[in-house]
Amino acid sequence: MILNMQIIPQILKNKFGIGLVLFIVLGAGYFQNKIFRDEIPVQYVTASAERGTLILSVTGTGQTNVSDQMDIKPEVSGKVTAVYVKKGQEVKKWALLASIDSRDAQRAVRDAEISLESAQVELGELLAGSDDQSLLQAENALLQAKRDLEKAKEDYESIEVDAATSLASAYEDGYSDVSTLFFKLSDYMKDLQDVLGTEQITEKNIDLYKLILGKSSPFIQKLLDDYYKANDLYNKNFTFFRKVFRDDDHNTVYLLISDTLETTKAISQAMESARHMYDAIVLGGYKQYYISSSVDKMQPKIESDLSSVFSDINSIQKTIDTIDDTVGDTPGKIKDSELVFELAKEKVEDKRLVLDELRAGADSLGIRSQQNIVAQKEAILLDAKEKLADHFVRAPFDGVIAEIDTRAGDSVSSGTTIAILTTRQQIAELTLNEIDIAKVKLNQLATLTFDAVDELTLTGKVTDIASFASTNQGVVTYGITIMLDTVSDLIKPGMTVDASIIVERKDSVVLVPNSAVQSQGGQIFVEVMQNGTPQVVPVEVGLSNELFTEITGGLQAEVEIVTARIGGEGSSQAANIGQSFRAPGFGGGGFRGGGGGFISH
Repeated sequence: MILNMQIIPQILKNKFGIGLVLFIVLGAGYFQNKIFRDEIPVQYVTASAERGTLILSVTGTGQTNVSDQMDIKPEVSGKVTAVYVKKGQEVKKWALLASIDSRDAQRAVRDAEISLESAQVELGELLAGSDDQSLLQAENALLQAKRDLEKAKEDYESIEVDAATSLASAYEDGYSDVSTLFFKLSDYMKDLQDVLGTEQITEKNIDLYKLILGKSSPFIQKLLDDYYKANDLYNKNFTFFRKVFRDDDHNTVYLLISDTLETTKAISQAMESARHMYDAIVLGGYKQYYISSSVDKMQPKIESDLSSVFSDINSIQKTIDTIDDTVGDTPGKIKDSELVFELAKEKVEDKRLVLDELRAGADSLGIRSQQNIVAQKEAILLDAKEKLADHFVRAPFDGVIAEIDTRAGDSVSSGTTIAILTTRQQIAELTLNEIDIAKVKLNQLATLTFDAVDELTLTGKVTDIASFASTNQGVVTYGITIMLDTVSDLIKPGMTVDASIIVERKDSVVLVPNSAVQSQGGQIFVEVMQNGTPQVVPVEVGLSNELFTEITGGLQAEVEIVTARIGGEGSSQAANIGQSFRAPGFGGGGFRGGGGGFISH
């Protein structure tokens, strides 16, 4: 409303004018207030009280780890004969990881078994007495021991002869194989030469291959490198072969066989390179080139040669292995045979003593003495078996091989780490403050998320709580361990993990949003919608979390309650009437006003 300021003095000269001005001003104020008040009608945000589960939790951050890790070390020293696992392999408890040369330990066990058996037999004979039957058995046992001694002596004397015969046969076979193989090697080299070019021009075909594959083709260069290496070895080997005869010394023949194996492998490699080059030519298209007829002819020829040369390599390798095994095993066989011979002599003496004692008659002292001997032999055998077991390194628990630090042929000692074994079980190691740690107990469930792996959520349970605190710059913390329920290959040791530990759970309780709970003058209440109007209802409360409050009395489930109000006269003031109220809870949850105040109806 706009007034003309020039006529106001005239109006004010009489009482009626004054009344008119007052009427206009008051009327304008009334209508202005009426208009603005009606522009903001009261609106209520409501929700239903629902029966559900209230979960209270504490949170913490830490790192992932494995539950156990161990450096696997042998109990004995020696040469590693085999490693049976590889990095990343999962193994069970007592699985065999590696073995250490146990020939001496096995020999000690056999000796102890034989010695114990002899002592037990002697004890049995003493207990049986010296009747005619026992004497006859002792005499027969002595005769059998003497026969065993003769057999052991013959075996011992024949070991070297047999080994020499075997070696002579192996060298003879090896020389024959080499003689036969050189005819084939000549053909193989001829085929490779045909791949490269002609007798007149050694690399005539190479330029044609380059038209198809390009001048800098790695297939062509690889073929040339492998061919000339094989050609050099073949020429040297063939020259050496022409100087060696069947009856030359074994070292010379062995060198010839080994050189021939190396040459054959080099030729096979050159053939492999030729095959790869032909495959590339065929793949790239070649029928329009002059060299196509040569490719069609030589490609199947090279394939056939490769099949044959692999068989040649296996044959000559087998001959070398036979020679190596015979040379390597003979000293051990001689030593074993010598040991058997010595034991056979001891057995003859033992049987002779038994027979003499039977003829002389056994007494109680002799029986007790023999019983002691048997007990000693049993202890020796047990000790020998334990030492033999120490040569076989086994996993102390289920786990995964994290590292392998040893290969077959390495020499190790009791301080050498053969492998590192970790458990598959994964854990999370966290720290909590002194307030939260008081709420955590063993076996409580937890939910875990990982910064490095999006959208991965795992579960676990608390398995360890530190008994002592750590203090850093005045902050007191306690460590806890959470065992993950499942193993994930995505999780690596040292990753950052966030855990939410469920410290309390209440099922089937009446829950309302925190914003619905208000307090005023020491009274806790909610507003219940009845016929579109909020009504104050006093309530009793229990626990709360960040979102919901437990109602223990005064309110039933499915009732519509006010959680906030928008607009209305004095709405900004009404929003502050309800005072913030914090009930016993966890994780920062509490009661607070939801924007509505106490209103008298």
